Amino acid sequence: MNEKISIAACNGMSALGLVTRAVSNDLAIDKDNIVSICITATAADNDDFNEMIKKYPILAINGCSDSCVNKILKSKGVSVEKSINVDKFLEDNNLKVNDPSRLDVDGEKSVKKLKEAIFEQIDSI
Repeated sequence: MNEKISIAACNGMSALGLVTRAVSNDLAIDKDNIVSICITATAADNDDFNEMIKKYPILAINGCSDSCVNKILKSKGVSVEKSINVDKFLEDNNLKVNDPSRLDVDGEKSVKKLKEAIFEQIDSI
């Protein structure tokens, strides 16, 4: 595994976007070697973020199959090391999310399960 890895999460205003933001924040808090990227600042051409996205391998956490995170990074000339679409992950694991602004019991279960899956993926980067 590389010394550090960046997580770029969906910031969409949906329940899926909320889950990706919660997971990204939790991962960065839980592990010193994980850096969370603000994809919105990246899309807005913030110079600090545009330098950071080139520094470490990136795991993209897309809320849905539109894969906006991957598209934004590609537009900046950056490719992702790995990518996950939360809508597909939740479907495959019989999980659901309900609220775009608050994590309820289902949302917290989804965050926990997704974090576990991402930790496994990070180990292989």
